[in-house]
Amino acid sequence: MEWIKGEMIGKGSFGTVNMATPRKNLNEFPSVMAVKSSMVSQSSMLEKEKEILTQLNGCPQILQCFGDDVTVENGVQMYNILLEFASLGNLSQLIKSGSSMGESEIRNYTRMITQGIGYIHEMGFVHSDIKPQNILLCSGEGQIDLKIADFGLAKRSGKSSNGFIGTPLYMSPESVLCNENETASDIWALGCVVMEMITGKPAWKCSDLSNLLYRIGFTEQVPEIPSEISEEGKDFLRKCFIRDPTKRWTAEMLLRHPFLSNDFDAQVSTISLKELKRTHSSPKSTFDFPESWSDSIEKDESNCSTCLKDRIGELVLGKEPNWSTSDSWIVVR
Repeated sequence: MEWIKGEMIGKGSFGTVNMATPRKNLNEFPSVMAVKSSMVSQSSMLEKEKEILTQLNGCPQILQCFGDDVTVENGVQMYNILLEFASLGNLSQLIKSGSSMGESEIRNYTRMITQGIGYIHEMGFVHSDIKPQNILLCSGEGQIDLKIADFGLAKRSGKSSNGFIGTPLYMSPESVLCNENETASDIWALGCVVMEMITGKPAWKCSDLSNLLYRIGFTEQVPEIPSEISEEGKDFLRKCFIRDPTKRWTAEMLLRHPFLSNDFDAQVSTISLKELKRTHSSPKSTFDFPESWSDSIEKDESNCSTCLKDRIGELVLGKEPNWSTSDSWIVVR
């Protein structure tokens, strides 16, 4: 497809995001898109993102990818992926705008995010960086549609992570303690996102990175459940914030939780998880879990750092991981 690059709408350390329009009026493509570009020599993360998005195309809660190509700009080869344009910004911007969200709206948004996460997991992937900045807002038919984006840190479920990945405020205990990033880690991050929608503030009240990582990975603490949500909402968050990842609820289970299943509007229902291709088994009830996480850690101490000080040092002072591919972006428009 031939396209024309428009004005820049975002800029980061590895590339840019611009508006884009097809050169011809092609019915299969929208009239306005976003193009994410980086130099070919630095495009491995972007190529990986395109690969994953292609496999996830078709889910209404995931940003759509329309293809990729290579162009030459000022003598430099650029790799580009063409994406659905999120005209309303991202969830972080909405939260920071101070717009008051009622519980019905929070339930609706949470349902859409959980459906998207469920699809990602059913297709055998882990997003690894669920946070408000990576939840984009698109204009739907009389409503806002939330779509999960930025799959630069995503990985195949069961595959080892390449270094420490994620954004500290949304990292799960097992991510900090054992460098374990699986589907349960996305659910912990989901809880953090819901907390932010409720309170307008991050789930953890902590400004020091070392202290934050210590609290997440090496204590029994969980984020404080806000009082301004219903009992159903509080219980939903508790299911997300179970420290043992083997007992944390799955996306499929959370979609049946009263917080999401009550007050359900059939018009915003999108895709049934049972219709998706299953690539791994999920617990069928709250009791259908393997042995406890702490027991498994005791049986295989090689999975975790045995020294708290050394582990925190690795996370804070060692070769710093790319914890985010979006926080450093400058919003131009």
